[in-house]
Amino acid sequence: MTALDFTPAPGAASLPRMVLAQAGAEVRAILRNGEQLLLTLIIPVLLLAGFSLAPLIDIGGGSRVDFLAPGVLALAVMSTAFTGQAIATGFERRYGVLKRLGATPLSRAGLMLAKTLAVLAVEALQVVVIVAVALALGWRPQGSFLGAALLVLLGTAAFSGLGLLMAGVLRAEATLAAANLVYLVLLGAGGVVFPLSKFPEGLRSALELLPISALTGGLRAVLRDGAALPLGALAVLAVWAVLTLGLASRTFRWE
Repeated sequence: MTALDFTPAPGAASLPRMVLAQAGAEVRAILRNGEQLLLTLIIPVLLLAGFSLAPLIDIGGGSRVDFLAPGVLALAVMSTAFTGQAIATGFERRYGVLKRLGATPLSRAGLMLAKTLAVLAVEALQVVVIVAVALALGWRPQGSFLGAALLVLLGTAAFSGLGLLMAGVLRAEATLAAANLVYLVLLGAGGVVFPLSKFPEGLRSALELLPISALTGGLRAVLRDGAALPLGALAVLAVWAVLTLGLASRTFRWE
């Protein structure tokens, strides 16, 4: 009979296994946090239903839900990838969670990748719920869903980089205040519920360069107007993604 070999084999797990394990932990943490769920799911759904059913804003003609649904999808991406992630990561650094992770074989890039994968998983849930509500309200999307998915992926990368950049350089309390302030400003000035055409022309040109405006405008062009890939919006999101993720990887601190 061959003797069984119980000799331990010490060593770190492979990078993909570490990243997937950390991403799973991140998803569970988000879903257990009531405040996070309010920000990422309930508020977008309430905005979609409220502004679609009540004539509270002038969208310049056309179906309200056709105008609002793409903007609310963009808002959901921003709330998860940027606001929620920035706040959660900031307090993880304050309470020493990141310091403990820094003592593990998980690299800084691995942690950022795990957080981004967790964000994508939560966004998938958001998209299902928001699309279901929008369809029930009479939304009839058009265009390429592949193009919409590409916009969401680039938007996620851009907002994720911005959130990690903020959480990596600011104190937790400052991150909480700044992330919520930016969320409210971009909600009002990013074309989510108020058309950018309502702003003065000079200001509108600057607002169109914001990631939320590019994501909202791109999704609206594809899903409402049936347009081809909006290259301008993709370019804006790609630039934001490269800049913010690059800066976050250089400045992110474990403690």
